[in-house]
Amino acid sequence: MAKKLSLLIGIVFILVGIAGFVLPNLLGTHLSLAHNLIHLISGAVAIYFGTSASLSAARSFCIIFGIVYGLLGVAGFLLGAAGTPSIPGMEMTSDDRLFTVIPGQLELGTMDHAIHILLGVLFLIGGLSTKKEATA
Repeated sequence: MAKKLSLLIGIVFILVGIAGFVLPNLLGTHLSLAHNLIHLISGAVAIYFGTSASLSAARSFCIIFGIVYGLLGVAGFLLGAAGTPSIPGMEMTSDDRLFTVIPGQLELGTMDHAIHILLGVLFLIGGLSTKKEATA
């Protein structure tokens, strides 16, 4: 399951990374140049683990990415503060849980946090539901 999930989420990451250049507020998210590049790179890495890596490596990738994305989402909710995005081109007027990673470049809002937690859960399910490869 880890390889299939990595491939599927990798493709979604690539699509969101591309769409973010045209629709920076897609689904209420804060998609800046930095955020889009992270999606494109994450997508490429996920696709690699979904297609070319061993099952064990794909499993480890899913568990690690699941933890990272889950923690990022939780940190956003806990550390985010009321504010207005300072990313040029953002039309959103306010966000009750804005988490600034890089001011004016990488700012995450409530929807970003929810999506990151969802991704974390999906990656963890994919990784933890995949059996370890038997060693010969």
